[in-house]
Amino acid sequence: GKSFSRGSSLNRHRRVHVGEKPFACSGCGKRFPCDSSLKSHQKTHLGEKPYKCPSCEKSFTSTKSLRKHCKIHLENGAYRCSECGKTLTSNSALIIHRRIHTGERPYSCPECGKNFMAKKSLNKHRKSHMEGAAFTCPECGKNLTSNSTLIIHRRIHTGERPYQCPECGKSFMANKSLSKHRKSH
Repeated sequence: GKSFSRGSSLNRHRRVHVGEKPFACSGCGKRFPCDSSLKSHQKTHLGEKPYKCPSCEKSFTSTKSLRKHCKIHLENGAYRCSECGKTLTSNSALIIHRRIHTGERPYSCPECGKNFMAKKSLNKHRKSHMEGAAFTCPECGKNLTSNSTLIIHRRIHTGERPYQCPECGKSFMANKSLSKHRKSH
């Protein structure tokens, strides 16, 4: 059977099997096995729909409803890359993804001229130009935004490649690069 670390979780789980629904909606009388289900239901009476679909802007009362809805976009392949077949969750994500294939980098850093595929990447990069950046490479003087990015950057100088592909043995400086590579197998 299933195990639980808290007694309250076990009690909530038991209610599913016995059909016990101790939480009643004051608006319509509908009953629920747990408090969180009741609270989610009550939003339907208030007209609250705080969870928006990133693909079509449709709103939902719960994250569960939103997740169920988002599968429609994936199943229809509405945001599938025609180049590699990868399915994305929104049109904006597909636009950014396609730049991998086209090589388009429309966001340019005004400080150094380096170009980026996504505005988010440019904004992250621009932090490296800030005066007094806390993480500076002792080898080349480059300023970085975090200790983790400094560690990865320093591997350029040391040649260290600690992440190895178990399938082909190719090594990488960053785990993210290994993950991207493994998709090619």
